[in-house]
Amino acid sequence: MKKTPTPLLFAALLLSCAAAQADDDYRAQAIAIVKRDFHDKGQATKDRLENDAVQYVCNKYGNNPPLKLSQMLQLEQAETVKLPADGKLLGDWKAGEKLAQSGAGFTWTDRPGLPVGGNCYNCHEISPKEISFGTLGPSLRNFAKLRGNTPEMEKYVYSKIYNSKSHNLCSPMPRFGYIGALTEQQIKDLVALILDPASPANQ
Repeated sequence: MKKTPTPLLFAALLLSCAAAQADDDYRAQAIAIVKRDFHDKGQATKDRLENDAVQYVCNKYGNNPPLKLSQMLQLEQAETVKLPADGKLLGDWKAGEKLAQSGAGFTWTDRPGLPVGGNCYNCHEISPKEISFGTLGPSLRNFAKLRGNTPEMEKYVYSKIYNSKSHNLCSPMPRFGYIGALTEQQIKDLVALILDPASPANQ
C-alpha cells in the first residue's frame, strides 16, 4: 500500500525545496553583483568569472555533489591529463623549490606571457626550512618517505598538479596544467620537489 506523506513530512519537503531555491537565488544575486562590479584590467578579464561544468557542480552542491555525477565529471577531468611524451616525470627539485616559492603571474599588473609561479607554499608545508606556509592543503613534508617515489607515485603527483580535479572533483587546488598556468617542465620540477630523495621536502 502506497503511503501518503504526513503533513509534517510534506512541510519538511517544502521547506527543503524552498531552502534550496533560496540558496540558488542568493548565489545568482552574488554572481550578478560580482559581474557588475568586475571590470577588465590588463590580462584579468571577465571570462575569469565564468564557471565550467565542474566549478558549477561543486558550487551548486557545496563541494559535495552526488556520487555518480562526481565520478562522471572526475573521469572526464582525468582524461584531460597529458603526461610527458618522453615518459620522464621528475625534473629538477631546485627549480621546483623556486617555483613553489613564487606567486608571480596572472594578475592584472603582470605582463601576459611571463613565467607563472606555483605559489605552492600558499597552501602547503614543503621544506622544513620554510617557516611561512599555508594550511589549506595537506603538508607535503616527507611525502616520498611516507608514500614512496615509485613510477606510479610520480604519475599520481604529476597528474594531481596538472589537474587536481582528476583525483578530487571539488579540490580547491588550481588545475595548473589544464589551464596552462604551468608548463610540462615546471610540473616535472614540482614533482621532483615532492618526490626526489635529495629534495629538502624529504630531509
